[in-house]
Amino acid sequence: MTAHIPPGAAPAAQAPAPAAPDSYYQRHIFFCLNQRDNGEACCADHGAQQAFDRCKSLVKAAQLNGPGGVRVNKAGCLDRCAAGPVAVVYPEAVWYSYVDASDIDEIVESHLKNGQVVERLLTPPHLGR
Repeated sequence: MTAHIPPGAAPAAQAPAPAAPDSYYQRHIFFCLNQRDNGEACCADHGAQQAFDRCKSLVKAAQLNGPGGVRVNKAGCLDRCAAGPVAVVYPEAVWYSYVDASDIDEIVESHLKNGQVVERLLTPPHLGR
């Protein structure tokens, strides 16, 4: 049986919704490791595997990995080939184009460890496949 609310009266205040549970990881970084066999541009042709391996190693060495920390993930094509090689950090949805190991070092230190976006490595928003 529901309570009758007189016309013009506001319904009783409801309890606030419970807070969303914390995410298992604070951040995910996905590296496109896609390899194309048809000669089209792809991240795998530009050192993506080495960048992934370096990032994973640095995150582990800094003890940023594990629950509440950072997860370094492999990804197939992220459809940003023209900007490759690329990686994307979530939950911020920040896209990076990187060139070498020092770029990966900076992404780990600045963004993954300290939450500061590396502006100089941002993928231009118009670059897709």
